[in-house]
Amino acid sequence: MLEVKRKPSETFESLLRRFTKKTIQSGKLLQAKKIRFHQRDKSPLARKEGALMREDFRKKRDYMRRIGKLDDYLENKKKGRR
Repeated sequence: MLEVKRKPSETFESLLRRFTKKTIQSGKLLQAKKIRFHQRDKSPLARKEGALMREDFRKKRDYMRRIGKLDDYLENKKKGRR
């Protein structure tokens, strides 16, 4: 627990600056961010399914590019998202 006491004749801004500096130095802020934004690893099955989906999409895109319809295909995909 951090504790910062106000010194006599100290302004609020300098007290706040000291408190901020102590919180950064303590490392509690970094630890809280790590906990908040932590993402669990995907299961092997989920990774495999994602890889298969990406591979399938890549094959479809390459096929559309070869036959010259890639632009039309992408425009239709964008319309569907809206």
